[in-house]
Amino acid sequence: MTIEIILAASFFTLLGVAYVKGYDIVRQYSRDHLPQFYLIMATIRILLVATTFGLYVFFTDNREDTIRFAIIYIIMYGVMMVVTLKLRH
Repeated sequence: MTIEIILAASFFTLLGVAYVKGYDIVRQYSRDHLPQFYLIMATIRILLVATTFGLYVFFTDNREDTIRFAIIYIIMYGVMMVVTLKLRH
């Protein structure tokens, strides 16, 4: 379970960094496109998170680990959303 937590934390860190850097680039070159950028990134993040979680559930046989991983994953997703919004808004 430890390796899954480390990989999930790395995954969310990469998603957060991609959002922050992308936000900076869009803000620098075209402030008018910030709402579209936010919606596109939110869609990409939701799809990636759902796909990653779905793959974990598909390949894991232990139900207890899956439930723990789901709780941790949801908490990490919430923390990533709060941190990225606080950094850029």
